[in-house]
Amino acid sequence: MIKKLHHSPSLFSSLSDLLNSSHPLYKLADKIDWAKFDTAFEPLYSQNNGRPGKPIRLMCGLLILKHLRNLSDESVVEQWSENAYYQYFCGMQEFTPCAPCASSELVHFRNRIGEKGIELIFQESIRVNNEEDDEHHHDTAFIDSTVQEKNITFPTDAKLHKKIVRKVLDIVEKLDLPLRQSYTFVLKRIYRDQRFRNHPKNLKKALKADKKLRTIAGRLVRELKRNLGSDSRHTGLIERFEAILSQRRNSREKIYSIHEPEVQCISKGKEHKKYEFGNKVSIIRSVTGIILGAQSFRNEYDGHTIESSLAQVERLTRRKIKILAGDRGYRGKKEINGTQILIPDSPKSSDSRYQKCKKHNLFCKRAGIEPTIGHLKSDHRLGRNFYKGLVRDDINILLAAAAYNFKRAMKALLHLLKIISEKPFIHDFSLINAF
Repeated sequence: MIKKLHHSPSLFSSLSDLLNSSHPLYKLADKIDWAKFDTAFEPLYSQNNGRPGKPIRLMCGLLILKHLRNLSDESVVEQWSENAYYQYFCGMQEFTPCAPCASSELVHFRNRIGEKGIELIFQESIRVNNEEDDEHHHDTAFIDSTVQEKNITFPTDAKLHKKIVRKVLDIVEKLDLPLRQSYTFVLKRIYRDQRFRNHPKNLKKALKADKKLRTIAGRLVRELKRNLGSDSRHTGLIERFEAILSQRRNSREKIYSIHEPEVQCISKGKEHKKYEFGNKVSIIRSVTGIILGAQSFRNEYDGHTIESSLAQVERLTRRKIKILAGDRGYRGKKEINGTQILIPDSPKSSDSRYQKCKKHNLFCKRAGIEPTIGHLKSDHRLGRNFYKGLVRDDINILLAAAAYNFKRAMKALLHLLKIISEKPFIHDFSLINAF
């Protein structure tokens, strides 16, 4: 059951009368097709029982504003009650000085609509930017990959073993299980010896403490397993503990985090950051700067992600990319489903000067996708993924890409307004009709 937004006229001034109609958020709110979200998400709610849910436009607007302004769930709910433009963007007709919902309701709404629902929001962000484009706008595009880091600490064996000990002792205390030894005083000495390991005099002591900590963690896990038995809700967690304790330097499919076991260790060749812990992300950007595709992967080779990324672009835009330019990480693929894949290479002897200059200019433009990825990470929450689980990896990248496109549309609207304000007598009525 869903609450409906009431658009009945107010006896007092409404938000649309009080706000500046030239504000980018005001303009963007009028350009987005909110009815599309109502139609798509309404079947996900029960129509005849239960407490009425929040309006769909309100929840979608909060999700967009969160990544548009780089806010947390708690912050966007708090700022919504203070910002009249936020409220107008979410469909309110009168200013409401209280919180629209609890911050946890955003979590439930993301889980309710899932990846397909977030992809619909991303599709709408592409449509908002495509209204004034011609048919050949997406003939050429660029592709690149980056790492979406998870919200975990830098993993080391000592950190993981320390967390295992802490979690085992918490389970024992919570379930009131018998324990032969808690190692309380022994662990204090071990943690003290592990400090300042970078000093040459302390290295042997720290390595000995690491070995002792692994032994203690193994003892506690085995005793907990015996006391719980085979049928327990902690069975999966205990198996994860055993996998961490058994892995070594050259082990495959390592676990780098207890609460995020799917995290991958990815090396992108950066000098300042040799390894990043998260998952790989593929971005496709048009020549004019619109993000057409954003998809999450684990740690596949870049060339193996092209086909899936192109299928997503074709599904969302109903258009096919003719030329896709990438860096040398995509070598090995020349053509996929009619799309020509170009990577930087030595010029052919048969190429004319014009062809060489054309390819050179194309790859110079390809470098423009690097600052796009930088903006996604610094401005739209791609730099650190706070959502948990595999599905949330896809949700975070799609929302970040949608926020980037919406921000681009806001800048375009602001630019048109400046042109109109500088020229009071406009003979090109198409600019006026665009609003």
